[in-house]
Amino acid sequence: MKTVFTTGEAARICKVSQQTIIRCFDSGQLRGFRVPGSKFRRIPREALIRFMKEHGIPTDALESGRRRVLIVDDDPAIVELITDVLNESKRFECRSVNNGFEAGKQANEYRPDLIILDIMLPDINGKAVCEAIRRDQNLTDIKIICISGMVEEDKISELTAAGANAFMHKPLDIDGLKSKIADLLDMTYEEMAI
Repeated sequence: MKTVFTTGEAARICKVSQQTIIRCFDSGQLRGFRVPGSKFRRIPREALIRFMKEHGIPTDALESGRRRVLIVDDDPAIVELITDVLNESKRFECRSVNNGFEAGKQANEYRPDLIILDIMLPDINGKAVCEAIRRDQNLTDIKIICISGMVEEDKISELTAAGANAFMHKPLDIDGLKSKIADLLDMTYEEMAI
């Protein structure tokens, strides 16, 4: 169970913007500490629970402790593969959609911690989805792994510039995928199997 949260994690749990959490922290409404030698703020679990109860925010997202993953791919076999990999662990809950429009909608409603995004979608390309998510201040903490079977190496830098945190080629290397997910969500590789 996670005992200390970043402002971004607290924002996702409370379903508010990271700036709101920072303002509450800086004004003393939300207790925590600064990481020595940096500007980073950290919020202990008890302080976050107290803050949520004081402001009438449901604590169910915090109590489950599960990371939310949105899988965006129009290939049912890929969706099933990724879902099976994540369901090996009790630490994830997954949703999937098969187009860019639904990806944007679910990013706002579901507030995933991670989006695994195929860049070749039927309605809009993954680069445009990345750009749309990164333009929304409330979604900036979402991590994005782009996947594709048909991307030249020079296009990967364009995806990174559009907001992708990582890229993987299809067919997916399952161990590589687990490693990237663990790295982006500040987990250990071993936690992926618990």
